Order: sequence, then C-alpha cells, then structure tokens
Amino acid sequence: MKFREIATPHAPKAIGPYAQAVQCPAGEFFFLSGQTPLDPQTGKLVEGTIERETEQVFLNLAAVLKAAGLSFDFVARCSVFLTDLGDFEAMNAVYDRHFQNHKPARTTVQVSALPRGARVEIDAIAVREVR
Repeated sequence: MKFREIATPHAPKAIGPYAQAVQCPAGEFFFLSGQTPLDPQTGKLVEGTIERETEQVFLNLAAVLKAAGLSFDFVARCSVFLTDLGDFEAMNAVYDRHFQNHKPARTTVQVSALPRGARVEIDAIAVREVR
C-alpha cells in the first residue's frame, strides 16, 4: 500500500523521519503527525505562555489540514501531549476555540519531555467523506 504524503511550507518541516501528514489510498483518512509550537518561518520554538504555544500548534495543524484540502471540521480524533498537566485548562481553552462545529474524540496525557523543549504537542486523524 502506498500512502500519499501531505506537506506544506506553512507548517514546520519534520524534524525527524516522518511526514507532516499522510493519506491512506484505500479511503479518505488523513493521519497528521504531532505538531509542536515551532514557527515554520524560523524553525524555532515560539516562547511564552502555554496559550501562545498551543495557538502556534493549531496554526501548524491548520496549515497541514489546508494542504490536504481539509479543515478542523474533518478532524475525528486528537492526541494532546503536555509536559505539565497543570497547563490542561489553559491549553483546553485554546483547543476549544478551534473546534466550534464539533468536538473530536481526544486523549490528553502528561509526558516527561517533548522535542526541542516544547510544552505541548497535538496530533490528529481527519476523515473526509467518500462520495
């Protein structure tokens, strides 16, 4: 099976051996790799509050979704990784603003560390209806 890679310069380049997203050829499923708060222009971590970091993560996810011809309306599931669950409420407030039309299934976990010192990372699975 050959997957179609989705890539955009409007989101940070992969910092490892993975794609920004892939589409399954057997259906309209899109698996988005985790996004951290890297600025795609500079490649550097956005610094500041957890809200600012989370907003950058959503800008990055939106860019990858757009490259696939999708939006947050197509997201069925997310995984959220936080280095401190004490940031849960603040992250959740930003998250909620990006899912106005529906709420996808989600898992949130605390991890000991994330790439490049990020405090939040979010991945997603999106599904487009086959007609």
